[in-house]
Amino acid sequence: MKKLLTLAVVCMALTATATAQDKGLGLRFSGASEYGAEVSYQQPLQENHRLEADLGFFDWGGIGLTGIYQWVWKLDDLSEGFAWYAGPGAGLRFGDGIGAAIVGQIGIEYTLQDLPLQFSLDARPGIPFGFKDLGYGGAALSIRYKF
Repeated sequence: MKKLLTLAVVCMALTATATAQDKGLGLRFSGASEYGAEVSYQQPLQENHRLEADLGFFDWGGIGLTGIYQWVWKLDDLSEGFAWYAGPGAGLRFGDGIGAAIVGQIGIEYTLQDLPLQFSLDARPGIPFGFKDLGYGGAALSIRYKF
């Protein structure tokens, strides 16, 4: 368990030291989870790659952390500011026990041109281990401030 937590902290530290632009911070509202919203952070790695980390608090007192590696494809033919993304990841849940999940995510996003706001709609199915249901699946709406 200590090794797993140490690995998670190291991954977050490496993410925080990346030097790309267009980071995003906001909320992810999922209809499938047992919590109303997650704090969502996006860290670009390269031009078309980024990491997303989401932290949520369950209504029964537990917490969850999900990390996703995403590939991003711009949809400028549709309209400037649109993109779609997909990628694999993992999740951890702590509360009345410990659980983990292998997850995937696919979605579409729009970043406003005049304001630093991003809106996205995605799905994040997962295979849980430990807990019967880790709140994965369904659709989610995210709103992030881009900086």
